[in-house]
Amino acid sequence: MTDRIAVILQARMGSTRLPGKVLADLSGKPLLSFLIERLQRCLLIDDIIIATTTNSTDDCIVNLAHSHGLLVARGSEQDVLSRFVQAADLTTARILVRITGDCPLIDPQVLTTAIELFRSSDVDYLNNFEPPSFPDGLDVEVFSRNALLLAQSHSQNDIQREHVTSWMTESGELRISTYQHSEDLSRHRWTVDEPEDLEVIRSVVSFFKGNSDFSWIDVLDLYSRNPEIFSANTHFLRNEGSSIGQGQKLWRRAKRVIPGGNMLLSKRPELFLPNLWPAYFSKAKGCYVWDLDGIMYIDMSIMGVGTNILGYGNPEVDEAVQFAISSGNLSTLNCPEEVWLAEKLVELHPWSDMVRFARTGGEANAIAIRIARAFTGRDTVAICGYHGWHDWYLASNLRDNSNLESHLLPGLNPIGVPNCLEGSTQPFNFNRFDELEHIASKHSLAAVKMEVQRSVPPNPDFLLSVRELCNRLGAVLIFDECTSGFRETFGGLHLKYDVAPDIAIFGKTLGNGYAITATIGKEEVMQAAQSSFISSTFWTERIGPSAALKTLEVMKRDTSWDTVTNLGLYMRAHWQALADRHDLSITQYGLPALCGFSFNSDYHLHFKTLISQQMLKNGYLADTSFYPSVSHNESIIDSYISHLDAIFSLISDCQRGRNIYDLLEGPVCHSGFKRLN
Repeated sequence: MTDRIAVILQARMGSTRLPGKVLADLSGKPLLSFLIERLQRCLLIDDIIIATTTNSTDDCIVNLAHSHGLLVARGSEQDVLSRFVQAADLTTARILVRITGDCPLIDPQVLTTAIELFRSSDVDYLNNFEPPSFPDGLDVEVFSRNALLLAQSHSQNDIQREHVTSWMTESGELRISTYQHSEDLSRHRWTVDEPEDLEVIRSVVSFFKGNSDFSWIDVLDLYSRNPEIFSANTHFLRNEGSSIGQGQKLWRRAKRVIPGGNMLLSKRPELFLPNLWPAYFSKAKGCYVWDLDGIMYIDMSIMGVGTNILGYGNPEVDEAVQFAISSGNLSTLNCPEEVWLAEKLVELHPWSDMVRFARTGGEANAIAIRIARAFTGRDTVAICGYHGWHDWYLASNLRDNSNLESHLLPGLNPIGVPNCLEGSTQPFNFNRFDELEHIASKHSLAAVKMEVQRSVPPNPDFLLSVRELCNRLGAVLIFDECTSGFRETFGGLHLKYDVAPDIAIFGKTLGNGYAITATIGKEEVMQAAQSSFISSTFWTERIGPSAALKTLEVMKRDTSWDTVTNLGLYMRAHWQALADRHDLSITQYGLPALCGFSFNSDYHLHFKTLISQQMLKNGYLADTSFYPSVSHNESIIDSYISHLDAIFSLISDCQRGRNIYDLLEGPVCHSGFKRLN
C-alpha cells in the first residue's frame, strides 16, 4: 500500500506587495481556483488542504475552498509553520507537498516527478529550486509528516516559523535532496508577487483561452514564439521577496496608489538607500526606530526630519496628548490650550504681540505671506531659504527653473503654478545683502522672508542690514524658523543675534512630533489677518497646542537646546577626525543641532549611499546628516563613529582607485527633486 499524499496550499489575501492576488481574475476564474484545477490534474495527490489565516479578510478564501470541496486549516498569519501542522492534522497523509498560492502555473508533471523522486530517494525533504533551474513559479517542496513535526518542535525564530521549511533545509538533521532540470531556466518568472507578474500570467492564461490543461513546456514554447508576452516582469529578481524587507515591499505598493510614494520628499527611500531602505516604521521610542520586520535601528540621521528634539515618544508629551484626546480633541467650542500657547510664545519673544496657529510649515509660511501682503498692500516678496511648497514660493522658478538652486532644493518645477505669479517672488542668496538691495531697487516689496541660518552663520551685520532695509522700505521682515527654532536658544535663533523680525514662524520642534506650527508677530502687522481670509477647521484641534505646551515646559526644564548643540559639536569633531585619519576631504554644514557633511568628490552620492548601506547592516539609520535629540548621548555617538570608521576606510580605498560599484548592493541614492520627478 502506497503512502497517502496531501498538498498543503498556502494562501492569504494580505500580501504586502499585491493584496488580494490569490483571488485575482484569470480569464473569468479566481487565480486560486485556476491553481487548484492544475493541482487536481496530478493523479498522485489524494488531498488538497488550504492553509490560510484566521483574519476575517481570508474568509473569502475559506468560501472558495469549500466551493471546491477542500479542507481548510486556519491559523496565525505569522506562524505559518503551525498552520501547516494544523493542516497536516486534517489528513492521514505521510507525504506532504507545500505549494504557495502565488504559483498558478504549477505543473502537474513537475509535481508528479518531484513526488516520485522523493519516494525513491529515501529522504526526508526534497525541493526543485535549490539551486534554481526551473522557472520561478514552479516551486515544489515535498517532505514527510515526521519532518514537519520535527520542524515544529525545533523552529524557534520568527523566520523559521514564517517560512515553514527553513529548519528542514538548514538544520543538518534531515536527509535532503533536490530535483533539477537539465537546463537552467530559472531566469523565467511565472510567479505572482507584483502587478507586472499578474499581467504576464493573465496574458499566458488568455492565450490558452482560460483552460488549465496546458503544460509548462507549452508555456516555454509560447515564450520562444511570443517573448513580448513575458516582458513586463523581467526586471524583477528571482525570490526577491525573501531578500527585501516588508518596508520595501510596502513602498512598491505605495508608489502604485500615492504619487511619489509618500507625502514628504525627505522621507523617500530613494534619498537614502534605493531598494533596501526600510521605508516604514512600526514603533519609535527615544532615538530607536523599529521597522515592519521588527528590526530595531538607532536613528542617527534626520530624526523625524528634525521634529523630535525630545526623542520619539517623549512620555511627558505623550501623556499630555493622551489627556487631550480623552478630553475630546475637537468641538464646536475652541480649545483653551491655543490661548495659553499663544501667551507663552509671546512671552518668549518680547518683540511679538500676537499669534496664529496652523499644523504644517508650508501653511505657516503661506499665512505669514498673506498677512504681509495684506498689511502692506504690495505683492512682491524677496526670499532667502526654503519656505515650503505653496504657489507663492514656487513662483520663484516661473522665470528661471534654477532660481531656487541655492535654496536647499535644486530642480523644483513650477508646473501647476499660475504664470501670472511670475516675478512676484524674488530669491536672493544668504549673506548677499547686495542682491537684496538690487531686488529692492527694482520692486516694491511686501516682505523679505528668510531663514536666520541653515548651512552657514550670517555674516556680521547681515541680519541687521536686512532689518534696517525693511524699516526704510516699510516691508515686513519675516524670519522662517520652522527648522532653526529652539535648536540653539529657547525660542527663535534670531534671539541669539539680537535682531527682531516683524513676523517669525515656528514648527518642527514645537510639538515634538505632533502637528503644530505658529506664526507670531507684531500686533500692527498681525491684525491684518482680520482683513483677509485665513481659516481652517483642523487648525483648531487640541492635540497640537497641548503637545506644544508640554514640549516647551520640558525643553525649558532640561535646556534641550544646549544638549542637542553640544551633541552636534561632538559629532562634527568626530566626523572631521575620521576624514583626517583617512585622508578624505569633507565639507561640514548646518547648525550643530542640524549638522551634516558631504564628500568633496564627484562620487559624493555614491559614498553617501555606501554609508547608509553599511550602517543599516550595523543597526543604524544613517546617511551624512545628524539631527541630535536629547535621547542621544556621547556613548551612542562613539559606537556609531566606530562603525563609520570602517566605512570611511572603504571610501578612502575608492578614492585611491577601488571600484565603488563593487561595494554597492543597489542603485546610488537620489539628490533632490531632479531625480525624483
